[in-house]
Amino acid sequence: MVLQVRRFLCASPACGRRTFVEQIPGLARRHGRRTERLRSTLAAVGLALAGRAGARMARVFGVTVSRSTVLRLVDALPEPEPPAPRVVGVDEYATRKGRRYGTILVDIGTRRPVGLLPDREASTPAAWLAQRPGIEVVCRDRAPFFAEGAAAGAPQAVQVADRWRLWHNLREATGRTVAQHRRCLRVLLPEAPEPEPTPVPEEETSGSPWPTGHRFADRTRTTHATVHALLKTGHSRRAIQRQLRMTSRTVKKYADAAQPEDLFTGQWQNRASVLDEYKSYLDDRWNDGCTHAWKLWEEIVPLGCKGSYQRVRAYLHQKRASPHPVTARPPSPRAIAGWILRHPDALSEAEQLRLKHVRTRLCRTGRPHPARPLLLDHAHRASGRAAPGLA
Repeated sequence: MVLQVRRFLCASPACGRRTFVEQIPGLARRHGRRTERLRSTLAAVGLALAGRAGARMARVFGVTVSRSTVLRLVDALPEPEPPAPRVVGVDEYATRKGRRYGTILVDIGTRRPVGLLPDREASTPAAWLAQRPGIEVVCRDRAPFFAEGAAAGAPQAVQVADRWRLWHNLREATGRTVAQHRRCLRVLLPEAPEPEPTPVPEEETSGSPWPTGHRFADRTRTTHATVHALLKTGHSRRAIQRQLRMTSRTVKKYADAAQPEDLFTGQWQNRASVLDEYKSYLDDRWNDGCTHAWKLWEEIVPLGCKGSYQRVRAYLHQKRASPHPVTARPPSPRAIAGWILRHPDALSEAEQLRLKHVRTRLCRTGRPHPARPLLLDHAHRASGRAAPGLA
């Protein structure tokens, strides 16, 4: 590039500079080694790719530049002027959780922070809002200092609660309402005649969930007896640990257990099963008289069940062999509240089936709650979509 410019001479002998070169705006800057167009190109590359990747991309353009230079060009860019916010969200943030809190202001339109204030005093956000008279709406929570600051700094603005807080409060109210009907969620079964008491062997009266002959139960009982026998003979726990090749924590667990049945808690019987979501459907079909395992398995497979036929057969065998009725656990109030507030299209077929089952139980056993219609009407208005409700 060949550039021809004018050079000026200074007639003052006291001037330290003898000549002055004409500056062409938009082409280069004083003491600059790059043109403005190249600077803007490298800055745009740095904004898109950051330092190392931007430097590699610049080599493709034929420009050798380091990652530090790319970052320095990005840092030299002027801060963009954000548009004047019209709807502002006010909330708190923590610089040290539990100790120091400040106030953050977010432009709801662009979803970007527009102000970070050092404290939560009412006067601080009030002064910030007073400098921006174009604010029309202030979204805040129920904190009193935010309400006072918004009223003092932007009296012309309307104070509202944001959608997340409305939906969060609605979810809590729905959960409390469903929890009040917890008893109605129990599965109703026809009363079965009490079985005749049968003599139980003495070794079976321990209340153990694992019968004699089970591999895990027998191994646990043998190890428990061995550890306690060694303790009675005077061996220390460290000696037992070396002799049985156990860790100190395992030896302590067996030594502290008075009987082996105390070690069975939480072993396999409380694990979640892929059949849990469909047990209520199986219970209803069982009560209707359908006890064929293969047919019931074919009915729940289209509903999304991933369990095998053997699982269904084992569950039905448990219902047949147990003297007491075996039923699925009722869903928690939190899960039911989630089904109510979600859109029907977002629910799986199994969840729609369980929600229908819950609604039937509440209609049959529970009295209508006075807050339920109003609560579901608020859910419909807040979400702007059709929401299923309890009957």
